[in-house]
Amino acid sequence: MSSLGEVLVVATLAGSATGLGALPTLVAGQVGHRVYDSALGLAAGIMVGAAVFALVVPGLDLGSTWEVVVGILGGGAFLLGANAALPHLHAGFRGDRLEGTAALEGSPSRLPDSGDQLRRATLVGSAVTIHNVPEGLAVGIAFASGEAGLGLAVAAAIAVNNVPDGFAMAVPAVRAGVSRPKTILYTTLSGGLPEPIAAAAGFALVSVVADLFPVAAGLAAGAMIAVVFRELIPSSHGHGHDDAATAAFVSGFAIMLIVDTVLAV
Repeated sequence: MSSLGEVLVVATLAGSATGLGALPTLVAGQVGHRVYDSALGLAAGIMVGAAVFALVVPGLDLGSTWEVVVGILGGGAFLLGANAALPHLHAGFRGDRLEGTAALEGSPSRLPDSGDQLRRATLVGSAVTIHNVPEGLAVGIAFASGEAGLGLAVAAAIAVNNVPDGFAMAVPAVRAGVSRPKTILYTTLSGGLPEPIAAAAGFALVSVVADLFPVAAGLAAGAMIAVVFRELIPSSHGHGHDDAATAAFVSGFAIMLIVDTVLAV
């Protein structure tokens, strides 16, 4: 089995790939909806592929169908519960969207103004954490299975997925007036900090209770799929480029199949 240190290094590299997605903002003055929606579709396809090929299938190989199903339902419930309970701010293409029970008390339009940087940063950080925790868990759980190839396949999928994810995060940040160097830094940290922490938790959990892998794999898969359907797919549609987003989704799914086939040895 891989060591915790190795898992942390791999998870940090995979998470930090979000910074690569921000690099196009250095040269691109304007980014159209077609490119933005396609990036979200690509990320969604990769995440679904990772959930199926690198988590659900191995979980079924090492455990029962019901163990994986329980995990999937629990992961979806966790993501939806966290999304509803934790105040967070989504930086969208057409502006910010405030979510979370506490944040929505009163009027949903009560966004923190540009001068309230601390609160705004906290709310954006909450959104990033909600979405990156399942990915980090997936990496740690995969390595804890004892199959290094499986862990690398999941980490590679997360890294590839994080590039369009980072792009989707960087575009509205630049539009809001954040400098491009700071955008790249913040985008890199958005994945490079929470994912290794979650990976360590997932690795430790399954390492201590070896028989927990099928449930844990389902948990991470369910949360990732919930992210896709709750955030990525809705955000990539409704701007007139649904076909482009759908084609990118299918391409992302195919990319993950290739990654899993090559690395899961």
